[in-house]
Amino acid sequence: MRALLTVDEAQAAILARCSPLDTESVSIEAAAGRVLAEGALAAVDLPPFPSSAMDGFALRSADVPGPLAVAARIAAGSPADRVLAAGEAMAISTGGVVPEGADAVAPIEVVTDNGDTVDVREALAAGAHVRPRGGDVRAGDLVVPAGVLLGATQLGALAAAGVAGVVCVRRPRVAVLATGSELVRPGTPLAPGQVYEANALMLASALAAVGAEVVRLPAVADDEDAHRDAIARGLEADVLVTSGGVSVGPHDLVRAIESELGVEEVFWQVAVKPGKPIAFGTRGRTLVFGLPGNPVSSLVGCELFVKPALRALQGVTEPLPHFEHGRLSSSLQRNTTRDELVRARVADGVLEPLTGQESHMIARAAAANALVHVPRGEGTLGAGADVRWLRL
Repeated sequence: MRALLTVDEAQAAILARCSPLDTESVSIEAAAGRVLAEGALAAVDLPPFPSSAMDGFALRSADVPGPLAVAARIAAGSPADRVLAAGEAMAISTGGVVPEGADAVAPIEVVTDNGDTVDVREALAAGAHVRPRGGDVRAGDLVVPAGVLLGATQLGALAAAGVAGVVCVRRPRVAVLATGSELVRPGTPLAPGQVYEANALMLASALAAVGAEVVRLPAVADDEDAHRDAIARGLEADVLVTSGGVSVGPHDLVRAIESELGVEEVFWQVAVKPGKPIAFGTRGRTLVFGLPGNPVSSLVGCELFVKPALRALQGVTEPLPHFEHGRLSSSLQRNTTRDELVRARVADGVLEPLTGQESHMIARAAAANALVHVPRGEGTLGAGADVRWLRL
């Protein structure tokens, strides 16, 4: 009997077959959630001029403490029209241009404003409360490197640095196909033996959240011709993800039909619970994932294997799932042959495993916000044990 691949081995086999997709230019307004293919450089110095860090008065540090004449009042966006002279101060707002001749800003808290004059009560060092030109970044400097997923912070930095557009990796096109004669759409009356199809919606939502452009194909019955037509259509995408039909039953048609259509299977079955029957293969550059039909197995396979592949296709430098560390609230039995992902609730770093861990119990999974990694082995993980967990 052949040994099953470990989770790490399966992930390595997948990532070895992932290379970033083509690139495209994207406006900064449309770049949220995209991955940079090229490092983005600042178009200007930031700040683009010496600016005030405080509401107060721009002045010469050598002139204080003491009284000064108010020569002007500067608003943000309206620089002074002359050089500040010795013995003068200019009122300035946060972000305003520090006038030539000034080397410090006195905050309003240390100033008595008499209208035409001010009395500065404290000494100030040169540079006090002045943001120097280019103090954040210089024009031509790297703002965000390649391989970074653009979130709110990165977009704010790029916009402030004058970057109007970036070069990103194209979003992967993903086809999602659920298989099984028992599947019907939610809202349709159930006949005997039927269940509502949930996996395609679950998977499409999960994959769209990591940047994929997802097409949900209509669910197909356990019929060879129907499978062949749907899988052939799905293989036109960058990634095909099927749910169901990858085990060894008489109606498990997916792997055989994919083989007929030119898919080279890389592996089938991984030492993980739930999700053991997962299949992975390729046809040309198209990645093909066969996830089990049990919904929690499908969810685990998506998190461990499909999402990392989509991140890698987009050029993310660290595509594997990010596990955090926490403590168990109660003990968990280890599986001797397979790593297990246990649904749990996490609060303040403490993980409480949920009751009902069977792979078909998707309704109970709705209460989970974490998957706890239980390494294969003997014995138990006791209450208080340090464990790795994956945020849902």
